[in-house]
Amino acid sequence: MLAGNPQPDFAMESHPMSDTKIHPADIPWFSPSAPLLIDQDPSCIQSASSFATDLTEDHLAFKTISRQLMSLEKPKKPKMLVVDDEPDNLDLLYRTFRRDFNVLRAESGMAALEVLAAEGEVAVIISDQRMPEMKGTEFLSKTVPQFPDTMRIILTGFTDVEDLVEAINSGQVYKYITKPWDPTELKQVVQRAAETYELLKQRTEELYRAQAQMALLNQITQSAQHAAKLEDILLPIVRAYAQTFAVENCGLYLLEDRSIVHQVNLGQPLDMSQTALLQTTVDTGKMQVVPPLAASNAQLQSAALLPSLGAPTHLLVPMLFHKQVLAILSLQWQQPQSLREDELALIHFSAQQIGIVIACLRAQTVAA
Repeated sequence: MLAGNPQPDFAMESHPMSDTKIHPADIPWFSPSAPLLIDQDPSCIQSASSFATDLTEDHLAFKTISRQLMSLEKPKKPKMLVVDDEPDNLDLLYRTFRRDFNVLRAESGMAALEVLAAEGEVAVIISDQRMPEMKGTEFLSKTVPQFPDTMRIILTGFTDVEDLVEAINSGQVYKYITKPWDPTELKQVVQRAAETYELLKQRTEELYRAQAQMALLNQITQSAQHAAKLEDILLPIVRAYAQTFAVENCGLYLLEDRSIVHQVNLGQPLDMSQTALLQTTVDTGKMQVVPPLAASNAQLQSAALLPSLGAPTHLLVPMLFHKQVLAILSLQWQQPQSLREDELALIHFSAQQIGIVIACLRAQTVAA
């Protein structure tokens, strides 16, 4: 237990943890038919079949929590930037798309670059071709390196064939529309462009998630292989979770006899006013989320739940071995946070691997 940090005592009722000691003989031996999870000590190896226990139940839990977290975030309009040196055209484009997009405006290519520098990436850019100082194709070409996924549309009343062909062939322009444009046609083009942008972002995010997952699991493996004692693995693991899931406050809390005996935090430590939630996590051995919203859209519209929509998100994840909670992972975001089912599954199963590591290191200490 860290000095100066009072810890809650969960020993309010009898619990199997309080009377159980872990010995090397309690840890299942390696089965040749199962993948190797930890390669330090044969007594610390567990087959993948143990992770498949209650898999259907876990999947339903991930789906429920994911829906709850998704409901915390208010839908955001995609951002669009319209660029034209004629104010009337800017106003017309703004009125056309303001219902479906957060529309930003600029009267020149240079002004548009300043808007992007301040606002960041947008889903769609609509730019006039003929503008003073900088053509539309020239402006759009300057946005490609920093915002490669943005969809770019050119408006032109002239036959700038060479500029347009070069821009389209180089991938700088998604589509060009001739003036005067048909509002219905323009809306359809912009809608397809926004859908394409979302698809590109999803693919980019999937690639990032795959890389982040690999980095997290690699960090767990490296920590387990090189740790001389249990406390040595905690900070690297906490850092890995914080980085992988962009967590502002991340902590790992070791338990013995239902009490926290050691903790490591990045950011603010766990609010000890949430003792009841900690105890629920220990008692159930299940992931807990705060605020615990209902998944029903009708319920989310009730006045009682509306204030919680802007509340921080807090996830408590038990780390288990033989159905005993050995530690609790705390992930706290300052803003409402949505997590996909596969991300929740990664958090859960990686936490269980850490539970095995904790059990192994404790078993080695007992054996020594």
